[in-house]
Amino acid sequence: MHDTLSAIDRRILRLLQRNADLSAAEIAKKVELSQSPCWRRINRLQEEGFIERKVALLSHKRLGFTITVFVSIKLSAHGRSNLDEFERAIAGYPQVIECYTMAGSSDYLLKVVARDIASYERFLRDQLLQRPHVQEAHSGIAMSEVKRTTELPLE
Repeated sequence: MHDTLSAIDRRILRLLQRNADLSAAEIAKKVELSQSPCWRRINRLQEEGFIERKVALLSHKRLGFTITVFVSIKLSAHGRSNLDEFERAIAGYPQVIECYTMAGSSDYLLKVVARDIASYERFLRDQLLQRPHVQEAHSGIAMSEVKRTTELPLE
């Protein structure tokens, strides 16, 4: 699929991932196209799934989420129904903002935001560790944020 992207498509995507508020006219001007062909390209990129959705990135700190925790989860049983049940439960926890299945010593890696250590501890004890088949949970608390981006390297 990557090969179907022209240089102009990649430029459009770079602009949109930096600022999704740009109008088709503004993007067209920056990529040196007229507005209609630019608009058609943007629509095609959406239809083909290159643009999944447009969102606003919110400030964790301004909204009171001062703690970011990376949690490695190891399950005691790996049957399909156990994995599905765990993943459905995780999808329902708003404080889990990312979840990945992992290869290696843990089964899942979660990125969790919390207002403070006490609220994270409540989530860990009352929610996460109460899930069936959660054998281990190892928490790594982020001390500072060095880099956070949603921009993909579109060379």
